[in-house]
Amino acid sequence: MDKFHVQSVLVTGSNQGIGLGLVSQFLMKPNPPEWVFATSLDPEGPNGKKLKKLALRHPNLVVLQLDIRDLKSIEAAVQRVEEHVKENGLTLLINNAAILVKFTHLANETAKNMSDLYNTNTVGTLQVSQAFLPLLKVAAQRRLQEGLSCSKASIVNIASDFGSLEKMAGWGLSQVISYRCSKAAVNMLTRCQSLEYGPLGILCISIHPGWVKTSMGTCLVSEVPTTVSESCSGILKVLSAVTDKDSGSFIDWKGRVVPW
Repeated sequence: MDKFHVQSVLVTGSNQGIGLGLVSQFLMKPNPPEWVFATSLDPEGPNGKKLKKLALRHPNLVVLQLDIRDLKSIEAAVQRVEEHVKENGLTLLINNAAILVKFTHLANETAKNMSDLYNTNTVGTLQVSQAFLPLLKVAAQRRLQEGLSCSKASIVNIASDFGSLEKMAGWGLSQVISYRCSKAAVNMLTRCQSLEYGPLGILCISIHPGWVKTSMGTCLVSEVPTTVSESCSGILKVLSAVTDKDSGSFIDWKGRVVPW
């Protein structure tokens, strides 16, 4: 994994949890990216303090305000990124930002919950990917290597086995219908992206990060099996190894295939 190098990476929803963990681990690599872009809905808020402290120690970290539901906010973030990466494009886009409404089940799920989570988790992921596509294409065209890899150009959608139609993970614990449906839709989006963007040299995958000890991961139960550090370390190892054959697939932080 030491040879795994990306010139630039952008992680959405990186003010806490898995997003912050991924940003931190990219910065700590022996060969860190030239640019690491960390986005937050509110960089000036309480959760933005950790990112600001990291930025003081790492001049290659750029903290951006980004609301993945707002096209103007997305366009502004793209402009900021382009100012830094210039003709090199953006190597790796990690769509991590997501929301969850806890303790919902079929009897009390609402149209508002369904709409809010779909607009954020699925449509937001779509919009961010569409907006950064030109910069991803530039990165793919500049790398002369054959095949697909995260070192060339890639879209990584942070998914969940709660969205697996076959596995239906955690059903006995919490139904969270709106979250499951939105994450199942993200997996379909990943498949569509892989078919459309693969020929352009862009690898697209869904990654289940595990059940992680974050504010979202612990909102259903206090005891969870995986730490942020373990999950993010595993994700980086997976990203270092995926190739053409993995594009369009759904895998977990340990590199195991997750059933659709």
